[in-house]
Parts: sequence; C-alpha cells; structure tokens
Amino acid sequence: MVENQLLLGKQQRVMGCGMGKPRIQQKKCNRVSFSVPAATAIRAALLIQRWYRQYVARLEMRRRCTWNIFQSIEYAGEQDQIKLYNFFAFLMDHFTPASSERNLISHIFRENEICHDADWERYFCYKGIEVPDSYSGPHLTFPMTFCGLSKLMEAFKHKQQLHARYVLQILGETWRFLQILPNINHVSVCPTKEITICGDLHGQLEDLLLIFYKNGLPSCEKPYIFNGDFVDRGKNSLEILLILFGFLLVYPNDVHLNRGNHEDHIVNLRYGFTKEVLVKYRVHGRKILKLLQKIFSWLPLATLINDKVLVVHGGISDSTDLEAVTRIDRHRYVSVLRPPKMIRHMLNGNKAVISRNEDTTGPAEGRRRVRSLTNTSNSAQRNKMPRRSLHNLPTTGNQLNCSVEDELRKRRRLAGFDQTYNEIKTSDSDSDPEFGESTETHGQEWKQIVDLLWSDPQPQNGCIPNEVRGGGCYWGPDVTEEVLGRHNLQLLIRSHECKQDGYEFCHNRRVLTIFSASNYYEVGSNRGAYIRMGPDLVPHCIQYQASSTCRELTLRQSVGWTERSALRALRQQLFVHKSDLIGAFQEFDPNHTGRISLHHWATATEKVLNLGLPWRVLRPQLVNRAQYGMLNYQQWIRELSITEPKPEVSDTSIMETMYKQHSNLETIFRIIDTDHSGLISFEEFRQTWKLLSSHLKMEISDKAIADLAQSMDFNKDGSIDINEFMEAFRLVDLSTHA
Repeated sequence: MVENQLLLGKQQRVMGCGMGKPRIQQKKCNRVSFSVPAATAIRAALLIQRWYRQYVARLEMRRRCTWNIFQSIEYAGEQDQIKLYNFFAFLMDHFTPASSERNLISHIFRENEICHDADWERYFCYKGIEVPDSYSGPHLTFPMTFCGLSKLMEAFKHKQQLHARYVLQILGETWRFLQILPNINHVSVCPTKEITICGDLHGQLEDLLLIFYKNGLPSCEKPYIFNGDFVDRGKNSLEILLILFGFLLVYPNDVHLNRGNHEDHIVNLRYGFTKEVLVKYRVHGRKILKLLQKIFSWLPLATLINDKVLVVHGGISDSTDLEAVTRIDRHRYVSVLRPPKMIRHMLNGNKAVISRNEDTTGPAEGRRRVRSLTNTSNSAQRNKMPRRSLHNLPTTGNQLNCSVEDELRKRRRLAGFDQTYNEIKTSDSDSDPEFGESTETHGQEWKQIVDLLWSDPQPQNGCIPNEVRGGGCYWGPDVTEEVLGRHNLQLLIRSHECKQDGYEFCHNRRVLTIFSASNYYEVGSNRGAYIRMGPDLVPHCIQYQASSTCRELTLRQSVGWTERSALRALRQQLFVHKSDLIGAFQEFDPNHTGRISLHHWATATEKVLNLGLPWRVLRPQLVNRAQYGMLNYQQWIRELSITEPKPEVSDTSIMETMYKQHSNLETIFRIIDTDHSGLISFEEFRQTWKLLSSHLKMEISDKAIADLAQSMDFNKDGSIDINEFMEAFRLVDLSTHA
C-alpha cells in the first residue's frame, strides 16, 4: 500500500512538471493504471473540444477585427489621396494661370512635357555618367544577360546599390521594349511547362526572392506573370523593378508585367516610392522618376492565358470590353487618377461637355464617403453602397460643407455625370478646353483603365462605384458571369487586395485574388501566395511567410502581435481626432455630466472616424475604465497613451490639423519641393498650408503658420527639410514602451 502511494505521488509530480523528468521515472509511473469510465472520458473529450473551438473562434474574431482596422485605415488613405489630387485639378481648372496656388502644383499636371520633346532621349542619356573606380557594386553589360541578372540579385541581397548609369540604362531599354507590346498580352501554356502568377509585391524584396527560391527563377521553361503594384510601401521598390525589368529584357517572351494602380507617379508621392528613389539617387533621382513615369504608362493592362484566363490587377465592371481595351492608346494615361481633359464638341446638333473634373471629393454623407473616379451614380444609389467588399456595414457620417466640393458637384452635374454608372448625358453648358483636345472616346477609355486597375469584387449582384477606395467599381457575381461569358473566359485572376491567406476565391470560384506581399500590415498579419497553373488551367496556390520571426510564432502570439500594432494605429487615429470626438460625445451628454454610455461612445466614435469598424467588439481593447456601463470620456481621451512634440505656436488648432492631415501635408511638401532637394523655404511652407486650408475650407493665420515653421526649423537654417517636417508629426504610443 505504501509503495503504491509513493508511486502515485511520483506520477503526480511527473504530470505537474511536464517533459522535464527523466524517462526512468516516467516508466515507473506507467506501471500504475487507472480505470476511467467511458462516459466520463467522452464528456471530458467533448469539454476539451468545445473549449478549443471557442478558443480558436475568439482568436479568429480578434484576427478579423485587426484586419478590418488595417484595411479601413489603408483605404481611408487612398481616398484622401484621390480627394487631394482632385482638389489640385480643381485649382488648375478654375484658378488663373498667374495665381500662386496654381503655379505651385502645375508641374504635376505636365506629365508628358519632356516625352513630347524630340530630344527626350538626350535628356535621359546615361552615357555621360561615369562609373567611378570606387564603385563596388555590380558592373552590367548590355544587352542584359542571365549572368548579369544573377550579379544584380546577389548585390541586392547584400544591400548594395546599383549605379545610376546602369539604372538609367535598364530603364531606357525597358521603355523601348514596352512600346512594342500590346495592351493585353497573350500567353500560351503547354504540357511541358507551368506558368507562375504573382500578385502585389509592394517593394518587399524578401518576398520576391523567396518566390524565386521556392519556385525557381524566370526562364524559357518557367514563365511568370507579375500582376502590378511592384512599388510603394516597402523599402526596395526600385530593386524589385530593376530585377523584373532585367528578366523582361532577358526573357521577353516568358516574363509578363501588368500595370497596377500604384504604378502611378501621383500615388507614389504619398506611399513612398518617390521618396525612396530620391534618397537612393540624390543626383539622378529626378531623371529616374521621370523615366519611370513613362515606363509605367507603357506597362500592359492585362494578360490572357490560353484565351481562357484573364489576369488583371484590379478587376472589371459591367462595361468592361476587352476589344475596346486592346485599342486604347495606353501611354496617354501617365496618371490614371487624371480624368480626360475638358472639351466641347457637337453631338446631334447640341453642345455636349465631357468634364475632367468628375467629383471624387465626396458626397455630403461623411468624411470617408468619397466618390469613385468613374462614379456617375445618383445619390439614391450611393446610399446603398457597401463599406467594403466583404464586410458590408452601412454607415453614415457628418455633413460636409465645402464650397470647393459644391462647385465640383455643380460642374459634374453640368457635365452630365449624375446618371447611372455608365450613362453620360449631353449638356448645353460651355466649358473652357484649357488642357487641349480630347474626345468622348478618351473618357470611355479612361474609365476602362480605371476599372481594370482599381475595382474590387463584392458578394452582391450589380456594379456600383467603389466609394471605399475612391476609384473603380464594386462588381458582383452576375457581372463576372456576364463579362467572362461574353469573352468566352473561364477564370479571372486579380490582385489589388491583401488577403490573410495570400489568396481568396469568390463569385463561385470564377474570381481568384492573389497577393504576394506577406506581412503586409505587420509581421504575422498575412501570408503571401503565388499561383502555378498548367495546361488544365487549374490554379494551384502556394503560400509562404517571408519573415523567419513570424514562422517561429504560435497562432496566439501572431494574432497578439498584429492586434497590438493595429490598436496602436487606431489609438493614433482617435488621438488626432480628439476635439471632434469630444464634440460628438457632448451631443450625448446634454447635462454636461462628463459621462456617456458605452453604446453612445461606439456611435459617436464611428460618426467621427467613419471607418466602418465593429467598435462594440473593439471596446474592451480601447476602453479600460467604465463604471456601470458609463464612460468618463474626458479621462478616456487623456488615457489614450499618446504623446507628441510640443512646438510653440499661437494657434493650437493648427497642431491638431497637422496630425490629421500629415499624409496630405507630406504629399503637398513633395509636390512643392520641385527640385527634390528635400528642403522648402518658409514661404513655400506658408503656401503649403494655404493650399491645405483651401482644401479643408478652414482659416489659418499667417502668424500661426510662421510660428509653426520656426518651431519646426530645428537647426535654424531658414528652411525646413523633410526630416524636420516628419519629426513634427511623430506620435509616440506610450503603452508600447510600458
């Protein structure tokens, strides 16, 4: 009896300590057996199973909420960029040529001025650029060879930089080759080789190199399609372009590149590619960027595999016509954000106007409700728009009251763009054809391109403007069936949307989204994937995770990591809108008690930020203290754990405007910095704020702007550089340091 008790004690100690006991003790413990009734064992197994399912379900819910935060903030930024660019277009159309505001931004509307010059090749000439003996990077020979490409990739792996002479030479050769390509490439897959399709890479070189390691390098035996969005966000966009252009030159029949919505110099101003090039190539950066503008405009718009599978970056609409796409003069559209130029022409004896100022500044529904670039729907239809392609939560927002937006809507109505998504009516209004001639055909061509590059699928039938991104449309399963049936296609492969698993089927598996940038929002946020497809045209998706750190994390750790990053970004959004939030909270606090219900907190927060997020689900992560269901909102604002620089300015409201609009301000900064020196004078800084204040319909005094400029000039050299500019916007989440 005593021996049995000793053995039982040993067994309990072993069970408590896990794997840490010697194997001899475990063998001794195995001698003791227990008889457990079968019914008890089954109940225990069911309880464990139920607990595990609940645990996984909670993790999945947290993962989806995290995803919604990242995606909502991302799409809000895209809307703001389109809205800002549309404001610039308004200035160009309605301000006098001599106005200072117009002069500041006029150069971004002259995309083709150099390329129209017969001597443009002399402007981009690389022959006068000497490669010094001190240069330790790869030396390339032309025509490009596989050996040269291998040296190039090896150099990029070791963080080496290619000399500007070779960069310009690769880009020049690529530009000449792209001119002979059609708008839609036709690719054939035979039984002896599969084709590989990659989605968005967004400057993440590690993902591209991992794909090549797992799948093999592009060659005659291993063709590739890269489906746009090679640049922006990541740190190695230019390296990715040079590698892909190199393979395009070496294997012109087996490497195919489609244009994405980020292959656009206006988008690059906001999302980092412009900055990357200018930092890496301070002397020749302007030439490189100008040549890349032209290259982007010549990238093909789509690829057809065996005439059965359409590969396009964004998607389609109910008016997509591949025959019309093949006839488009695609290089006219250096920036797809730029609508067709204003014209006046005769149609059936009546004057008709096609306006370049289609309203993308937003209806009066809310801050995050901007109209699509190609939106021609009426207000009744707009009220039925989904918030996003997969999570359709209808929301409303604050009334916008901006004279610029009213004027844009008026111009748009006069131009006849207030009907259904595809209709354009005639008008008796006159218009000043300030930017030269165009035709109604150009307007339809532009719409075709925008839909191909910006659109997203939705689960509901129909085709409606994409008001979440601000460009393209949402199209449903019925549109997929109609367009694919009309062109005798069986599958549409597109990218454009980050997916947690790297890929996603929808529309009865007739549409496949592929996204190749893993860890896009944060380490562990998503996998990357690519497609292999043989002659049976059945897609096989291969997933991967580029970060070794993420591969070592458990599911719980991965979800926790990304959740903390998303909540940090969301707290910053809440912080910069604190004045608006307090105003919204006070509407639910008529007695000025300083407290509101948690339900009213969620309602007011969505009303201000208009991000379409499940605030009631996120509340436990954002609200730490609430008594009896009531929240002290002033204290909650103070406890957001965000700190900021404190420059001395006479107008405190200017600081909050700065934090809200820092991306727009940085974009304007880079536009005004015409020589790309990274410096702007105090006067240019004043003009930057004047532009922004006009855009936001607000008054900012010259004294407040001068005070801010002096406080940001840390080294007191009389100008503001980009580092000083961005340091002024730096927000610190103290909770991460705690």
